[in-house]
Amino acid sequence: MKTKRSLRPRVKPNLVKSLAKKPGGKYILRLFVAGATTRSNQAVVRVQALCEAELKGRCTLEVIDIYQQPAMARANQIVATPTLIKEFPRPVSRFIGNLTNLSGLFAELDLIAKDKVAI
Repeated sequence: MKTKRSLRPRVKPNLVKSLAKKPGGKYILRLFVAGATTRSNQAVVRVQALCEAELKGRCTLEVIDIYQQPAMARANQIVATPTLIKEFPRPVSRFIGNLTNLSGLFAELDLIAKDKVAI
């Protein structure tokens, strides 16, 4: 008589650990702002500060003014500012609007582990 086999695939523990780790490579971020307003400047300062604190040199931040480069805004379908887009690593993620809760923002964009977020 045959015994029942489990339908769950066998996963090696080392594979689970490697999948749980965040990639150690570079991040490519694009921050779309509208002009040199106070809100735009605050968004740039906040994202730069968090890139320096959390990503420590593993981040390329491109700041794009939609008034200076409207073609880039159209190509990226920007409808509101500030908009932060994580281009790499994939999948592409975007966050639109208020950038005051940066730890929550970076957790949502998978830039830092969700368990590091302080509420």
